[in-house]
This record gives sequence, C-alpha cells and structure tokens, in this order.
Amino acid sequence: MTDPLDIRRLYGRSQGHPLRERAQGLVDTLLPKLEVPIDGGLTAERLFGVARPLGLEIGFGKGEHLAFQAARRPDWGFIGAEPYLNGVAGLLAEVEDRALANVRVHRGDALEVLERLPDASLSTVWLLHPDPWPKARHAKRRFVNAGPIGLVAAKLKPGGELRIATDHPLYMRHTLVVMQRMQDFAWTAESAADWEIVPEDWPDTRFAQKARVLGHDVWRLIYRRR
Repeated sequence: MTDPLDIRRLYGRSQGHPLRERAQGLVDTLLPKLEVPIDGGLTAERLFGVARPLGLEIGFGKGEHLAFQAARRPDWGFIGAEPYLNGVAGLLAEVEDRALANVRVHRGDALEVLERLPDASLSTVWLLHPDPWPKARHAKRRFVNAGPIGLVAAKLKPGGELRIATDHPLYMRHTLVVMQRMQDFAWTAESAADWEIVPEDWPDTRFAQKARVLGHDVWRLIYRRR
C-alpha cells in the first residue's frame, strides 16, 4: 500500500557545489547544536527549553526568510526543514551573523518533523516557492496535496496560518484547487484587492526576486486554520 504522505522518499538533490570553508565549518560545528533531535516528540519545551509559539518553514532555500522571521519574533521558536545541504549552510550563516537563538534545523523532509510535532502546536507554516513538479506524472510529488496538507492542518493551532508563495502558474492553479477542497482551511482573501496586499512580515525571498527579474508574477496565499 502506498503511503499517502509519500514520506519515505526525498525528491531532488541534497547537495550542489562543494561548500566553502566557512560554510563547511558551520555545518561541522553549528549544525550539531541546532539540529532537531533524531527521535521522540518535538515540543517547544524540548527544542527551546520553554513553551513558546512555533513556526515551521518547509524548504527554506538559503534561509533568508526564516532568519528574517526569527529576528522579528525572538519570543517564538522556528524550525526549518531543508534537505539541500548548501541551503542549510546558508541558514547557518544567517543564524551566526544575526546571533539568532531561536532557530532549529532539520536537514531532511519536513514531513518527518510534522509527524513528530504535537497536534495544534504550530502558529504559522510557510511553504515558499516549492518545486512545482510541472509534469502531470509528478503531480503526486507536490507538497500541496491532500496528505501533506492534512498533516499541516492537524499540527496548526485554530487560527494559525499556512502561507504559500509561488511564481509558477500551474502550481498556483493546483494549490487553489487542492486548498478549496480542504475543509480545515479558510482562504483569507475576500476581494480582488487582497491579491495586491503584501503583509509587512512577508519579504521577498531570493526565489521571488529572481522570478520578478524574469517578469513572472509572484502569488501569495494565506490560509487560516478553522
């Protein structure tokens, strides 16, 4: 029987170019201090030593958005999940440069973290510019599908937010269709003008900036847990 979350397989590369000296040093020395424990439940108390709101970024790229959120909300705890080692190294550099004490890192699939979090423990989840997997035969690999999004719903607090960004028209349409079917979420947009409003706590990532240079639209969707 196929696992509906498809959690036993990571897609895409896990490492690109060789790490530079500083990046390798951060992976060797800082990552072990920030890594999510390999087993057991993942409560705020276990990860940060105290109860606090939790945010999760699924696939954080080079970490600039996650670092922005962590610096803006020092009283929160932030978990970033990213299988790409070069991206992990980028986040570690942000953590060191900004002296962030409220970030934890999972080098791997975000579903492995979500499964271990208590229900209704997350305040915000970000999914920013995920791989669109544009071929129809790869559609099951998209994170925005009923299984993964259902798990996100279980882990979000009532009133918590799922924020999604993409510049890929197919992924945008796919997201709207899938999310319309998810009864646990309400789309916060109430008028056409809401598409143009960018929350002050939602800066462009480098992926969004590259998309704009190419002339692509960047869509932002905010869904609230019912």
